[in-house]
Amino acid sequence: MHAYRTHTCGQLRKEHVGQTVRLSGWVNRRRDHGGLLFIDLRDHYGLTQCVVEPDEAAFAETDKARSEWVLTLTGRVVARPAETVNADLPTGEVELRIEQVAVQGQAQELPLPVFGDMTYPEDTRLKYRFLDLRRERLHRNITLRSKVISSIRRRMIDQGFTEFQTPILTASSPEGARDFLVPSRLHPGKFYALPQAPQQFKQLIMVAGFDRYFQIAPCFRDEDARADRSPGEFYQLDLEMSFVTQDDVFAAVEPVMHGVFEEFADGRIVSPAPFPRIAYDESMLKYGVDKPDLRNPIVIADVTDVFARDDVAFKAFKGKTVRAIPAPGAGAQPRSFFDKLNDWARGEMGAAGLGYVVFEDESGVLAGKGPIAKFLPAEALAAMAARTCVKAGDALFFSADAKTDRAAALAGQARIRLGRELGLIQEGEFKFCWIVDFPMYEWSEEEKKIDFSHNPFSMPQFPREKFLALDNDDRDTILGLKAYQYDIVCNGIELSSGAIRNHDPEVMLKAFEIAGYAREETETKFAGMLNAFRYGAPPHGGTAPGIDRIVMLIAGEENLREVTMFPMNQQAQDLMMNAPNEASARQLNELHIRSVLPETK
Repeated sequence: MHAYRTHTCGQLRKEHVGQTVRLSGWVNRRRDHGGLLFIDLRDHYGLTQCVVEPDEAAFAETDKARSEWVLTLTGRVVARPAETVNADLPTGEVELRIEQVAVQGQAQELPLPVFGDMTYPEDTRLKYRFLDLRRERLHRNITLRSKVISSIRRRMIDQGFTEFQTPILTASSPEGARDFLVPSRLHPGKFYALPQAPQQFKQLIMVAGFDRYFQIAPCFRDEDARADRSPGEFYQLDLEMSFVTQDDVFAAVEPVMHGVFEEFADGRIVSPAPFPRIAYDESMLKYGVDKPDLRNPIVIADVTDVFARDDVAFKAFKGKTVRAIPAPGAGAQPRSFFDKLNDWARGEMGAAGLGYVVFEDESGVLAGKGPIAKFLPAEALAAMAARTCVKAGDALFFSADAKTDRAAALAGQARIRLGRELGLIQEGEFKFCWIVDFPMYEWSEEEKKIDFSHNPFSMPQFPREKFLALDNDDRDTILGLKAYQYDIVCNGIELSSGAIRNHDPEVMLKAFEIAGYAREETETKFAGMLNAFRYGAPPHGGTAPGIDRIVMLIAGEENLREVTMFPMNQQAQDLMMNAPNEASARQLNELHIRSVLPETK
C-alpha cells in the first residue's frame, strides 16, 4: 500500500465499499458525537467523512487531532446508513472507518479558520494566504483560474496561434503607467524596466515573420490598486496577428472569449458572436462611459436642445450640455430616494447636483412633477419623454455641465447607480461589446498639451500624406482624429485594449511628434522597433484580454484578489513574504545606488 494514499479525499464511492484504503489530507472539521469521533478529511480533490469508535485502537491518536492537522488515515470503506447520506457531497454515500492514523503535520492555533466562509480582515487573509487558499471558495477560484487558462491556450492553438515568450528585463516604454525599474549591476547608473506589456516585442515578432503570436503574459505596472486592478503585476492573453484588419482581429478573439465564457458559464447566458460594436462617441453619449454594462437597460439621451428652448425657463441649465438619464419605475420611490442621489452627485461626484422630473398620467396626458418640472412646458416634457422613452411612473434625472465630458461622466455614473438601486441589471448574463473608433489624441489640461488618449502605437484613421502634413496648430483636426483602437468589454469591465498598429516609421515619428516627443527622442526610445520597421514591416494588430478580469467575471467575484493566488494589499505590499523590504548595504553598493528616503515632517 502507498505510504500516504491509495485514493484522494474526493474519490471514494459506493463501489469502494469493503475495500481497505488510505487517505491523506487536512482535518477540515472534527466532531464528537456521543463517543463517535468524526473527522472530515480534506485534500485538493474533495472531502471524505472518517469515523472511529472509542473502543478502536486508533481512537486515542485520532482524538488528539485538531483543525488543519495533516493526517494519514487507513481503514475500511463502509456505506453510510440511508438517513446519514449527504447528497451534497460526492463522497456522501460512504465513510472511512479509521483503523490506523499517522500524524504528518500538526497545526498551531489558527489565525483564521479554514472551515466555513466567514469574512476576515484583508491583512489577516493576505499574511496567512496559505491558510486562506485552503478555504473552499478561494481554492475553487484558483483551480478555476487554471482551467480557464488551459481552455484559452487550447482555443488559441486551435486557431493557428503559436505561443512565444518575451523578455521580462527590458527598456522603459510609455504605456500609460509607471514602470518598475531594475538597476543594472554591470551598467552603473542604468536601469531595466519590467514590461508594462509585451507591446514592442509582440510587434517585433510580427516583423520577424511569425504571423500569429500569443502568450499568457505577465505585466508589471506601478499603479494604485482597485477592485478590478491588481497592484504590481497581472496576466493577460497577449496576441498579435499579421496582415489583418480590425475585423480579422475581432473574428479571431470572439470565438475564444465566447467559448471560454460559455464553457464555464454554469447556466449563465453568453453574448453570441459577433459582439455588438459601439463607437466611442456613441458609448460616451448613451452610457457615459467607454466600458458600458449592457445588462443595464438605461440609455442616456442628450437633451441640451430642449433646455435651450425659449419656452424653458430653467436658467441653471442654459448654455450647458444636459444629459437625461431615464429611471424606469422610479416614480414609486420616496422623496428620500431622489434626495440621496442628489447628495451623492454633490458629494462623491463633486457636481452641482442631479435635477429630476417624475412623470405622471393626468387624464391621459403625461405631466411632470418635481423641483424643476414647473419650469418645463408640456411640449418640452413631451419632447424629452419621446427621446428617452419614459412613461408615467418613470423619472428622468439630469446631468448638466459647461464641459461635455463632465456632464457625460456624471450621467454615466448615475446610470450605473440607478441600474443597481432600481434592480434593473439582468443577472445571469455575460454581455460583450467592442468599443471602437477611439480618439487618437486628447488635450492634457494638466500639461496644456496634446497627448495620446489610448495606445501610442496605433494607426490613425487618416490618409498618410495628410497626417504627415499636420501641424500642431491644427489642434481641432488632431483632437478629432480617430485611431484603429478598440476595447472588448463585458458587463461593464474592460477586458482588453487593442489596435491595428502603426507599422510605418514616418507615421510613427509624426504621431509621437504631435504628442510632444522630439524625433530624436522617439528614435532613441523606440530604436529597436523603428529600426525593425525600416526593414519591411507587415500591417499587424492585436489585443490583450486580462486573465485576472476574465476569471473574476466567470467566478462571480468583485475583486481580483479573490482569483489571484498570492496578491498584494492595497498598498502594494506582500504581507506574507514581507515585500518590499530594505536592501542591504552590500546589495546597494554592488548596484552603485543608494537609498534616499523622503523627508518626514
